[in-house]
Amino acid sequence: MDLVYNLLVVLHLLGWAIVLGGTLVNLRTPKIATGVLHGILTALVTGILIVGIASAGLAGHEPNTTKVAVKLVVALVVATLVILGVRKPSRVTTGYLGAIAGLTALNVAIAVLWR
Repeated sequence: MDLVYNLLVVLHLLGWAIVLGGTLVNLRTPKIATGVLHGILTALVTGILIVGIASAGLAGHEPNTTKVAVKLVVALVVATLVILGVRKPSRVTTGYLGAIAGLTALNVAIAVLWR
């Protein structure tokens, strides 16, 4: 089960990397790339699976539920922004993309710095 857990963590990090990279690349001509939508959905699904495996006691540690809740709220806000931007591209501005990139960086910082 450790292998599955670790593979999910890798996929989770790749999902967030796709969101951040896809957002930063499109700052000059504000638009949301298709990969950003796929990246946030990958990050959300793998994050939920990671927490499920850890909560079941299969990862060797118990997750910090407060940290997980904060990260989930940030991820849901990012997902909402991405989905709304894909549905109505006219609302996407540089600031809009900056918010997505900033919230993505915040989520990564919470994961790394919150102990």
